[in-house]
Amino acid sequence: MPTLEHNGLVDMFRENPSLAPHLLKLLFHLDLPPYTTVAVVESSLDQLIPVEFRADLVLELRDDRGAIVLSIVLELQRDIDRRKSYSWPVYVAVVRAQKECQAVVVVVAPDAEVAAWAAQKIDLGLGLGTLQPLVIGPAIVPEVTDQAEAEKETELAILSAVAHGNGPNGLAVVQAALGALGRFDHEHAAVYFQIVYNALRDPMRRALEALIMERQTEGKATFPPFAEQLIERGRLEGIREGKLEGVREGKLEGIREGKLEGKLEGIREGKLEGIREGVREGELKGKRDTLLRLIARAGIALTADDRARIQACTDPATLDRWVDNVLGAKSASDVLS
Repeated sequence: MPTLEHNGLVDMFRENPSLAPHLLKLLFHLDLPPYTTVAVVESSLDQLIPVEFRADLVLELRDDRGAIVLSIVLELQRDIDRRKSYSWPVYVAVVRAQKECQAVVVVVAPDAEVAAWAAQKIDLGLGLGTLQPLVIGPAIVPEVTDQAEAEKETELAILSAVAHGNGPNGLAVVQAALGALGRFDHEHAAVYFQIVYNALRDPMRRALEALIMERQTEGKATFPPFAEQLIERGRLEGIREGKLEGVREGKLEGIREGKLEGKLEGIREGKLEGIREGVREGELKGKRDTLLRLIARAGIALTADDRARIQACTDPATLDRWVDNVLGAKSASDVLS
């Protein structure tokens, strides 16, 4: 059954037909035939044999005289399917026969293993002819981390986030893509956000949620409202409870005791040093709790000394760096470097 990711990414190409030829030129550096229009056409590819093949999307490029100069058969592939090595040549053959034009198969495959499989040449028989699918996957899609570039090439940024969101630069890639969703209406932006979020593995999801939480508490609106609504829906419950509990406890402790010697007298006199210190300690506790949760979810073992080092850390920048290090880390030394 088609998933949200499948339908959402196909619709991205359907609703912006010029995206497919644009990516062919941008990513594959292909010289396409001169064309003036791009249109979505019927994707049911019937032929004389009583079997129907249905591609995810078929696009036609026409020149200024209305003649079809290229047909693009687009497929969204999330898993390896050996059957496709037989159906994809049918797609090309039927389109060429019906439209009497050039035709190519373009496969969108966010997963690296699936993309590598899909990119293999298909032998049509005895090595006398082959079909080369053009695969838009991690090997060809760049890591879009620059916000200005993401604003300019938003669809490419979304594909980049899906393909590279779990990599070493994943958080920057995802942040750039989500920051550019404002160009879409609320419904489409929410779907693309969900596609990106669903593609993330658990450590990156937690890092993203923590970042959204941090930006929200700081009043920095860098994410769309529906992303921040994850908090209201309870998806950030663990991080939220840990961080806010730390802030609350720190605040109360700061008020009750002044947090350090002499601070209680400061509070009595109307000074806010104790409250500020309590808030700061609460924020540090929240960062420590977030880090420990991410490490646990990543399956990384900590020694007693590692935990003591984390609990003793009072530098917010160091804690933030350790949170970032969890992504891709295999040991505690990788995290606490």
